[in-house]
Amino acid sequence: MALQLEDYAVVGNTRSAAVIGVDGSVDWLCLPRFDSGACFAALLGGPEHGRWQLAPAGELHQRRHRYQGDSLVLETEFGTRDGKIRVVDCMPLPKDRADRATRLIRVVEGIGGRVPVHSELAIRFDYGHVVPWLHDHDAGMLAAAGPDCLLIGGDVRHRRAGGDLLTADFTVGTGERVALWAAWSAVGDPLPGPSSAGEVDHARTRWQEWADRCRYRGRYREAVVRSLLLLKCLSYAPSGGIVAAATASLPEDLGGVRNWDYRYCWLRDATYTLLALLDAGYTEEARAWRGWLLRALAGRPEQMQIMYGIDGRRRLTELELDWLPGYEQSRPVRIGNAAHAQFQLDVYGELMDALHQARSHDIAPEEHAWEVQRVLLDFLQSHWDDPDNGIWEVRGRRRHFVHSKVMAWAAMDRAVKGVERFGLDGPLERWRALRQQIHDEVCARGYDADRDTFTQFYGSRGLDAALLLLPSVGFLPPDDPRITGTVAAVERELSREGFIRRYDPDADGDTDGLPGSEGAFLPCTLWLADAYLLQGRRDEAREVFERVLGVRNDTGLLTEEYDVTAHRLVGNLPQAFSHVPLVNTAISLDGLDGDEQAGAIRGRSRTGSRTGGS
Repeated sequence: MALQLEDYAVVGNTRSAAVIGVDGSVDWLCLPRFDSGACFAALLGGPEHGRWQLAPAGELHQRRHRYQGDSLVLETEFGTRDGKIRVVDCMPLPKDRADRATRLIRVVEGIGGRVPVHSELAIRFDYGHVVPWLHDHDAGMLAAAGPDCLLIGGDVRHRRAGGDLLTADFTVGTGERVALWAAWSAVGDPLPGPSSAGEVDHARTRWQEWADRCRYRGRYREAVVRSLLLLKCLSYAPSGGIVAAATASLPEDLGGVRNWDYRYCWLRDATYTLLALLDAGYTEEARAWRGWLLRALAGRPEQMQIMYGIDGRRRLTELELDWLPGYEQSRPVRIGNAAHAQFQLDVYGELMDALHQARSHDIAPEEHAWEVQRVLLDFLQSHWDDPDNGIWEVRGRRRHFVHSKVMAWAAMDRAVKGVERFGLDGPLERWRALRQQIHDEVCARGYDADRDTFTQFYGSRGLDAALLLLPSVGFLPPDDPRITGTVAAVERELSREGFIRRYDPDADGDTDGLPGSEGAFLPCTLWLADAYLLQGRRDEAREVFERVLGVRNDTGLLTEEYDVTAHRLVGNLPQAFSHVPLVNTAISLDGLDGDEQAGAIRGRSRTGSRTGGS
């Protein structure tokens, strides 16, 4: 059985990522890319579905893990009656864009005494389904099946045990280092060369150098840098895309059916990610992310998707893997994501806002970016009043979601600002008129005067935490009574132990088309902190922010949601959509506190002037 999610950490190489437990087991690893089939899938099943366990052979008295400095090199310390060892894990970064090597290096270091160590691999390609052919090779042990080869090597040699398991037993004394490694290659390609413990040292240096570029120096620097490192870990360097998480099908409701594959790139994350990277000083990464956005959008506007594959591919067919029992019996286990075919109006606003922010932060414009935006705006003018699936990708019927309409307004608002501020070409008066029309309709049909709040969709009795974003995108001022009433309603109806749920699926009957419920959504909780900041409620904002910090695990990792009943992290990990707003809120808190260094990198606000008329 897999550990609680709090007990996992990740290492990555901007191609893929390994999920490693505090027990020394690699329980999830997809090679060679984030969206490849997993060769270790015990996270969604058991040891028989693939894992690499590396730990002392005897009874444990102590175990703990942490990252080494500001890096993605993970160390796990184990104490036994024989002594103490440290297992150091990393996936070395590619030397350059042409470097296709994908490998995991595990170094056992002796700290005290002499400790017997046991290594055991169960390699199962295709998400725990395919048992590979194992055979000896000069460089180690080779596991091959279909298109995949995994070479297992190191300072000690693994042997077959029990037919399809590989094991190695050795002893490590004080000051000794034993390196083990696994390297992927495509069938028919030359096998990768050996790895060494020195590569771990080099990887640590490279990560630390990257982290040192962060120009944020506020009181939350540790949390911000760790979040930025995890965000970098989730980036796919060959394309510039950033996946939402490294895992698939970890449940939002333990034992339930809300299990989704998050190893793809969502357009919705665009603005928040861009702002986090720019504010922290990572212009190169922000430029790469913008480039991915523009490439993914090529084609006809009606074909724009809410998400794409890491290389921009569009077909993300959803499948159920019936041979996997799921994390804590949460079924079905899904790979692929059918939501890629949904119509979500808000992504047009997110895209327009992201490219507007890029211009505002003086990122050199792409030659055809405005041309692409003009085409999307033409489409939006004819479809802004269509119902959609909404920001939360509901699998029930389409509705007129208020947040979706507000983001359509934001798209037109950024188009107007593109003409007014940057001298771009466009039908300014027509865009101004449509911006006002959308604004008027949302205020008339999306606001419940009796309850003093905006609602989830037109005519709804339910609320939506995404409504907390209305002042931050500039739809209404933060002190407008309709905004203060909405914030109060979200506090009253969606808060659980100080954490915010996305919405109540039962408020209007079968809103999202799924049984069961889910945990509190961590990004929404951070949005509440942002809303407090905009209203001048600084102490309350800090309290909410530090509450989220308090549920990070001991390696600084956040998932998507928090189960306030079980007091556990739930959902896929690490969740970019949680770590990105953590960075943005931390910078806002320090900026409002007057910190000179944080204040020097402000200018990130998405807030625009009120358009008038409502």
